[in-house]
Amino acid sequence: MTPEEIVSISKIGAAAVLGLSALGSALGSGVAALAAIGSWKKCYAQNKLAPFMLVAFIGAPLSQTIYGFIVMLFILNAAAAGAYWAGLLGAGLFGGIAMGASAWLQGRAGAAAADALAETGQGTANYFMALGVIETVALFVLAFIYQAIKV
Repeated sequence: MTPEEIVSISKIGAAAVLGLSALGSALGSGVAALAAIGSWKKCYAQNKLAPFMLVAFIGAPLSQTIYGFIVMLFILNAAAAGAYWAGLLGAGLFGGIAMGASAWLQGRAGAAAADALAETGQGTANYFMALGVIETVALFVLAFIYQAIKV
């Protein structure tokens, strides 16, 4: 393989980590938004104050896209420095899947949190702690990929 082909294959890993993490963010924020809208509707129907805090549950999964972007930059820098293409491709694919799953499941948890907060008006801190634990998976992936591919 030529050096150009090696860098091109490595760039697939870079694109994969960004694309898959963003896909998870889109799915997660989408499911959280659906639940928040339903929760607001229930509040309005009962003449209750609709909590604005539900917007935070919708936005929580978006940070995984940022983490995917950071890992993409790690991969591109490692590719330019001549790192092994198969490792970079694998880091992008598997890292993107892990970050995307974290975002998707964080959104599902955010959906449950939106429903619970709108119904009870209590537990906000507990809900954010649960979302933070799920977010930690994506942060671990970012840190571990950085350690694995740093050149």
